[in-house]
Amino acid sequence: MYIRYKNTVIKTAPSVYEPSEDSFLLAEAALAEIKGRERILEVGCGSGIISAVIKASTKAIVAGIDINPHAAACTRLNGVEAIIGDLLSCIKGKFDLIIFNPPYLPTLEGTKKDWIDVALDGGHDGREIIFRFLEEAGSRLAENGWILMVVSSLTGIEEVKSKMESMGYCVEGKGQERFMFEQLAVLSGTKMGRKV
Repeated sequence: MYIRYKNTVIKTAPSVYEPSEDSFLLAEAALAEIKGRERILEVGCGSGIISAVIKASTKAIVAGIDINPHAAACTRLNGVEAIIGDLLSCIKGKFDLIIFNPPYLPTLEGTKKDWIDVALDGGHDGREIIFRFLEEAGSRLAENGWILMVVSSLTGIEEVKSKMESMGYCVEGKGQERFMFEQLAVLSGTKMGRKV
C-alpha cells in the first residue's frame, strides 16, 4: 500500500506500523524545527515516512533505526538509510536532532507480541521505552542538539515532561492534537544552553 503525504509517496509493508495521526503530527513539528543541514536520526522509524518527508523537504541529513527488521527495510525502500537496532544502543556519533515516535500505549505483561505490538507497547504505564530512550539520547546529541518526541495523554504527558526536566532538558510543547480517546503532544527537549 502507498501513502501520499506532503511531497512524498511512502510504501508501507505488513508487520510495520502504518503511519497515523501521531506520525503526521511529529512530521509537521519536525519540519517546523529544521533550519538547515542538521544531522538527524529518527529512532523507531517504522515505514520511514517522517524521515522521507524531511529528506524531500529540507537539506538535512537523515537516517533511521528500528528494532523491527521489516521497518528498517521499509525505510530503506522509501529512500532513507536505516539500520536495525534497539533504541540508541548501537549508534555511534552525534546528532543535531533525534526524533522519536515511541511505543507509548500502556500494555499488560506476558502477552504475545508481533512486530505491530512491539511498535505500540510502552510497558505497564506506557513510559518504559520513553524513559529508556531519554537515558540514552543525551550522549548522542551534538552540542546544542535536541530531541523531538510525540507522547500521549494515555502515557501521561506531564509525567514525561517532569522526567525530561529532571534529566536536564528544557522542555517545550511543539504541537498537540486531540483525537477520540487521547491527546497527542509533541515535546521538544533541549539540553541547557541551546537556543530555541
